[in-house]
Amino acid sequence: MISATDIKELREQTGISFAQCKKALEESGGDKTKALESLRQQSETIAEKKSSREVKAGVVSAYVHATATLGAMVELNCETDFVAKNPEFIALARDIAMHIAASAPADPTELLAQPFIKDASLTVDALIKSYIQKFGENITLARFVRFTLLEN
Repeated sequence: MISATDIKELREQTGISFAQCKKALEESGGDKTKALESLRQQSETIAEKKSSREVKAGVVSAYVHATATLGAMVELNCETDFVAKNPEFIALARDIAMHIAASAPADPTELLAQPFIKDASLTVDALIKSYIQKFGENITLARFVRFTLLEN
């Protein structure tokens, strides 16, 4: 039997619904590591199903390094204004902007393939897909730009 505490811990770790966490734990026989991997695989499938949905909302977010010599801006899109205004979605956009500032990807393909700076066990693509699973909406990285101070 899966305890409510185990489900709650997995939910807090992933932000995914109580029902999905419970199902993943039941299917993994209570093994949290296997349940987490199952949820990550599910996020791939869910993201693929939602990828054809039109994204009409989103945010533009910026990150400027503490030295004020480096920064990045990103446009992250989603399907509805409801999700675009969600603090977690806004934080995701800022984290991606921070990642861009730190890792200097050449293009979106390179960016999505990079290990995420805050959790190297995830690529940026996997991170976005986990939020697609969490919010139940398609999320796309529309564009980004990175700025560095010009040398004199």
